[in-house]
Amino acid sequence: MSETELTMEPSEEFLIQHKGIYFQPHLVTPEYIDLLEDFEIRDSDVFVVTFPKSGTVWTQNILSLIYHEGHRDGTENVQIADRVPWLEYNIHNIDYVHRPSPRLFATHLPYYLVPRDLRNRRAKVIYVARNPKDVVVSYFHFSSLSVLLETIPDFNIFLERFLAGKVLAGSWFNHIRGWYTHKDDFNILFLTYEEMKKDLRGTVLKICRFLGKLLNEKELDTVVENATFDKMKTDPRANYNSMEGKLLERGKGHFLRKGTVGDWKNTMTVAQSERFDNVFNEKMKDLSSKFTWDINDDI
Repeated sequence: MSETELTMEPSEEFLIQHKGIYFQPHLVTPEYIDLLEDFEIRDSDVFVVTFPKSGTVWTQNILSLIYHEGHRDGTENVQIADRVPWLEYNIHNIDYVHRPSPRLFATHLPYYLVPRDLRNRRAKVIYVARNPKDVVVSYFHFSSLSVLLETIPDFNIFLERFLAGKVLAGSWFNHIRGWYTHKDDFNILFLTYEEMKKDLRGTVLKICRFLGKLLNEKELDTVVENATFDKMKTDPRANYNSMEGKLLERGKGHFLRKGTVGDWKNTMTVAQSERFDNVFNEKMKDLSSKFTWDINDDI
């Protein structure tokens, strides 16, 4: 077996596989994931569901801004990782059960591993999808500065791992297919990263309508202003830079990198793009979902 073939397999130091999905062993156990099936859901709960590097932090920030006046006006200094904590990665040991309503959560879990009550259309789910070429490029850059992920210096190897579903959260294709084809099991709003980029205000309004949250014009303006990528990148409550050393290697870069649409063109070769297209077309041929590959494309 060649060295390249060996490096195609994720290191067990960084990833463990459980029920078809890769997790980080130093942050979660299979037993905890199994317990989540019986996690008691409230009707007022809200879940942000994404595949990694698909706009999770962005949507966490938007939810925090919508629900918390202190986040909007800057009077409260609470990180969004505490406002909208990770369901499967309780990194700050928060008491989820006794959190006041509405409880806001983020997760990368596939549809079949989320709490059972959520699959009975209890609570609200916001699923954000991003075009997978930008996802894999963003993921590649993130892995190089994260202390929690294995560094893969060769993009071609990382690309093949991604296409094979051998990255944290497993297969992008299976993730979006699972949530999309089982959408009737959930009270769910589907959004795309690209529509958020093109019409942030319209997206915030759509989220507010889905959540039944009524904001006046001034509040809405403040949410949109503070949810822009440039604003988030300088906001210590939203940019995850406080986790430097725990999540990111010090001095190597920022959690929020570019936040653009079509950045994959700056990394992928023509051959890699064609390879990706072949896999994408085969795995997604029976789904009606459409993706925007460039910010100038119609959304």
